[in-house]
Amino acid sequence: MNEQDIRVLLLTYRITLRTVGGFHGRYLKKYGEMHKGALWVRDVPNFEYILIHTGNTDEHTAGCLLLGDSQQANFGDSNGFVGSSVNAYKRVYPPIAAALESGEEVTITYTDFDSLD
Repeated sequence: MNEQDIRVLLLTYRITLRTVGGFHGRYLKKYGEMHKGALWVRDVPNFEYILIHTGNTDEHTAGCLLLGDSQQANFGDSNGFVGSSVNAYKRVYPPIAAALESGEEVTITYTDFDSLD
């Protein structure tokens, strides 16, 4: 099994804000006051820092979840593309960050579309 074969297990994970690291610093500069911390998917087996962020191709992620409003060739094609990632992030991030800052528990459930009938 190579690195590309490793997937996040299909479970529900807690999300928290990560306020250190490269993504946090870059996103603080890019998004200003909107940014409260990187969205961090916690306690993922075999992974340490799974984040939810912007990006368009597999080159923009090492296991992280890319947000987008469209996708192309996402099933079994290494040349897939996630579109309108920044727009999706600007829409999705604020309510999640607000919920986390107010003390709410936020979770995400991973689903594998390769195995859906």
